[in-house]
Amino acid sequence: MSTGADVGPVGGTGGGTVRVVIADDHPMYRYGLAAVLAADGSADVVAEAGDGDGLLAAVERTAPDVVVTDLAMPGLDGTAATRALLARHPALGVLVLTMHEDDEALFGALRAGARGYLLKDADSADIVRAVLTVAAGDAVYGRAVAHRIIAFFTGTHRAYAAQVFPELTEREREVLDLVALGHGNHQIAGRLVLSEKTVRNHVSAILFKLQVSDRAAAVARARDAGMGRSPSG
Repeated sequence: MSTGADVGPVGGTGGGTVRVVIADDHPMYRYGLAAVLAADGSADVVAEAGDGDGLLAAVERTAPDVVVTDLAMPGLDGTAATRALLARHPALGVLVLTMHEDDEALFGALRAGARGYLLKDADSADIVRAVLTVAAGDAVYGRAVAHRIIAFFTGTHRAYAAQVFPELTEREREVLDLVALGHGNHQIAGRLVLSEKTVRNHVSAILFKLQVSDRAAAVARARDAGMGRSPSG
């Protein structure tokens, strides 16, 4: 099998109803995954790609129902490719199948619009089930991934916020979290037992460090990272 960025059509129409494009920079992994889907008979692999640029071209050429993509690939990575694909084809289902289980990779892919996220140690039945679930318009996550998402949305996401905004101090992240909740400087000062001048200084520092022009832009960045959520989620 060629190791080029876009291998071209690799499957026929067969009896499957779900058209799939696979993107991974390891040819043998693509071969094995295509074999798994073909053996099940529920999906047709219509194209493969070895990088993000090849994935974009394959999708434009074959109009699949689902893309199964790795994240770490040469050139355009899986997250950037997902974002570009969904900007053009919002109904396309994207399933990430990767070795990366860190929060940054996971939430980056979800923010890009991926509807599924599995680790490569998932068994064949789980992968097939995930492809069909995503094709149906639903979301699916592996068990370990689901636990991370639950922790994130139940308020234990501060460590992730620190990864996303390492340039901010812990106090600045506390202020940003409250800003994202919609609190004004007076309320924040009361909550953190600070003077309003100190809060203003923190907000100014946050805007500078995040390189945003105003409070609204900072709120958008914070909410993208999962901040500004009430304890109840």
